Amino acid sequence: MSADKKDKKPALGRGLGALLNAEATVAAVTGPVQQLPRIPVDAIENNPYQPRTEFEQKALEELADSIRLHGIIQPISVRKLGANQYQLISGERRTRAARLAGLKEIPAYVIETDNRGMIEMAIIENIQREDLNAIEVAISFQRLMDECQLKQEELAGRVGKERSTVTNYLRLLRLPPDVQVAVRDGKISMGHARALAGLENIDHQLAAFKEIVKQELSVRKAEELVRNMGTKPASASKKQAPPPEPELPAQYREIQSQLSSRFSSKINIKVSGEGKGEIVIPFLNTDDFNRLLELLEG
Repeated sequence: MSADKKDKKPALGRGLGALLNAEATVAAVTGPVQQLPRIPVDAIENNPYQPRTEFEQKALEELADSIRLHGIIQPISVRKLGANQYQLISGERRTRAARLAGLKEIPAYVIETDNRGMIEMAIIENIQREDLNAIEVAISFQRLMDECQLKQEELAGRVGKERSTVTNYLRLLRLPPDVQVAVRDGKISMGHARALAGLENIDHQLAAFKEIVKQELSVRKAEELVRNMGTKPASASKKQAPPPEPELPAQYREIQSQLSSRFSSKINIKVSGEGKGEIVIPFLNTDDFNRLLELLEG
């Protein structure tokens, strides 16, 4: 096999790889892109499929200072909705910072795409290029599978990762909410979370999680703790398991995925055959509860 074939990177899906490569090439050769259309910042709607839910204000202000000095080096990507109306596909940090910097117009690639294509490009662009935490990545993977009807193997090809890597991320979403919040907030690493996911019993997962945090265990020590817990006889787990819940209809799965992305937590929707149900929004503590209230009121 030639060196060129060995070094070939997987496609990012729907031509996104070519788009990003084009952006990089233009920026490297010519600096700020003048030949692209410059569209009014006020005419750009936020991306409703944006997987990142939190943007650090200090980092945005630093980027705004850079934009005031150098302008926009890398154009954003949008789709046209109507006359002088656009919707963001990628580049939300740059757009927010441009507003802070007082820019009236911003260079942009205008792309024709449908809702599904927009979801896929927005999520994949963030996975490939942004520093998402492990839970945000996991939720993004799940959204791609649910909203674009992808299997794990197809998803792995879209994002350029091994199928085992995708599986490990998706397993994080089966962890209890307080463990997911700890991963999101950086209190434990993905390695710790992967170890906890090896325990089938939720009570064991929570007990091990508390021990990991209390003793500040390394990932290796956490794996050892989990192995020891897994070898203990689980008399309670021998009891007859409750019947599995019916599979959630596709339209509810899509809403559940969107809510999970917005709240950075695994939201659960339960629906009965009569159409009755509930939406469960878990929170870890008072601060997390207040964070959720702000999102609900926003």
